[in-house]
Amino acid sequence: MGLLDILLGRTKPVAPDLDRLFGLPSAAVTLEAAAGFTPTGHGSVCFASVEGAAFDDVRQEVRALLDADSERTGPPVEVSRDDYGYTWLVSRRGPDELPALVGDLHAVNSALEGSGFGPQLLCSAVGFRDGEGRRLGLVYLYKRGTFYPFAPLPEGGERRDNALELQVRAVLGNDLRVEQDLGRWFPVWGAPGLG
Repeated sequence: MGLLDILLGRTKPVAPDLDRLFGLPSAAVTLEAAAGFTPTGHGSVCFASVEGAAFDDVRQEVRALLDADSERTGPPVEVSRDDYGYTWLVSRRGPDELPALVGDLHAVNSALEGSGFGPQLLCSAVGFRDGEGRRLGLVYLYKRGTFYPFAPLPEGGERRDNALELQVRAVLGNDLRVEQDLGRWFPVWGAPGLG
């Protein structure tokens, strides 16, 4: 960061640290003990698709890598597109296989970043559910290097359980680097992998 950046109030963006994803299994233990939420075994990576053979090659390599896992149970990795035009790569594991799920998400992020497509990465999300059927997603913002909770209300529609999100922030403050700017807690309505 140079003198001109300091004078103009510009800040250097936080460098993403994909290894922070590996903090999710220990955070899941804290989340279960404090709030009763357990992993669903579903997770996803969201990225802005780009046209071109190079990007298609990387996407196919990532999918083949994850589908080649001989220990994978359940459906293979799937690719879907949301209403906003973003692409989601969804991985499904058993609820007790959170470390393997996190490994999948890390592999996708690393492959895209290593191939020069880091700017297209938006977020990764891991789903949780409690005994009452409430859903919760822990979302990793790639460009900020932080996590935030996303809790859609169970009755549907596009409404959030803000009290639950703030409770989860307080619970996980020592386990994960939680995004402090609540304005960056973007809703990810209909995100695959949070079910």
